[in-house]
Amino acid sequence: MSNLQLFAGAVAIWSTTWIAITFQLGKVAPEASVFYRFALASLALFAWCLARGLPLRFPLRAHAWLVLFGMLTFSVNYLCVYYAEERVVSGLVAVGSSATPLLAMLGMRLFFGAPMAGRVALASALGILGVVLVFVPEVQRAPSWAGVAFIAGGVLSATLGSMVAHRNQEAHLPLWQTMAWGMLYGSATTLAFTLAGGKELTFDASVTYVASLAYLVAFGSILAFASWLTLLKRIGAARAGYVGVMVPVLALLISAAFEGFRFHWLTLAGIAITVAGNAIVLGKSR
Repeated sequence: MSNLQLFAGAVAIWSTTWIAITFQLGKVAPEASVFYRFALASLALFAWCLARGLPLRFPLRAHAWLVLFGMLTFSVNYLCVYYAEERVVSGLVAVGSSATPLLAMLGMRLFFGAPMAGRVALASALGILGVVLVFVPEVQRAPSWAGVAFIAGGVLSATLGSMVAHRNQEAHLPLWQTMAWGMLYGSATTLAFTLAGGKELTFDASVTYVASLAYLVAFGSILAFASWLTLLKRIGAARAGYVGVMVPVLALLISAAFEGFRFHWLTLAGIAITVAGNAIVLGKSR
């Protein structure tokens, strides 16, 4: 698949997963829902690897990095997202996630000595500005400071996770096996958090919960992360992180179609600026 196809696939899937996540909140503890999601995704990936005869053995040192990758990307990150959405409006979470590409660019410079291209910096700044304009009405509301802290924790965890993913790719760890082990270790970490916090592993057998869980496992976890990790390898963490800027914009369009959201002129201006930044970061020439 081309870079544009991978980018569009990840954006299209992740911009719709917020609808599925809303069906996860309520009867089942967030920790349990995150555990179910990535435990099932991990089992599916291991089955896929075994069916294709892909090697699953790695040195102990590689497993240490896979543990860190799983904890940051598939446990702490998503726990923070679920906790944040229990306390603040989804727009604030989306605004927070738009900082990921800029932080990824700084992280690549700090940890790997990668040059900070002015073109990527400009695109990231435009993306952040655009998403902020889109959600100005929500930003103006008095936020829950606990919610803000969880947003910051999720963004930081996702950024560090992308740094570890880049390191694993530099060490030539294969994509599907890396995802399988990472999601296994992430789900194990979440299970430990669940049990340590005294939460019960309850399950909601309703059609809405099961269907949303299936969608999050197959599309939101396996297909979207496979697309993003492939993109990460091809174009780098900073540019691949721009997925996090486009997701809230498309999610807003979906909200307008299904929830009656009304566009303000700031909303349209924000979308235009974000799309402009998207064109800059994906273009092949200056």
